[in-house]
Amino acid sequence: MIRFMRAFKHPTPEDLTLERLLYALSDPVRLEIVRCLAGVPEASCGELDGGRPKSSMSHHFRVLRDAGLVHTRSVGTTHMNSLRGEVLEERFPGLLQSILTQR
Repeated sequence: MIRFMRAFKHPTPEDLTLERLLYALSDPVRLEIVRCLAGVPEASCGELDGGRPKSSMSHHFRVLRDAGLVHTRSVGTTHMNSLRGEVLEERFPGLLQSILTQR
């Protein structure tokens, strides 16, 4: 049986809204994911799960992707994620850096 991986949908820079970004970052797990991704070019979902259930992590990555914070691509059966830092900086200058430096 041949399986086709679906392509992930990502919002355009013009479609990013501050409300969606802040909502996505309001969850401590999602904020932790963003902070981890800020330190690496990309990472798989499994590298960032912290022992959490796959279904929970899928939900968190979907929220981050829908908000425009994360770009996800399929490599075989693995989902690789990267932070959309340049897009976020262009749309909301200084916001991501401010969020990442707050502890």
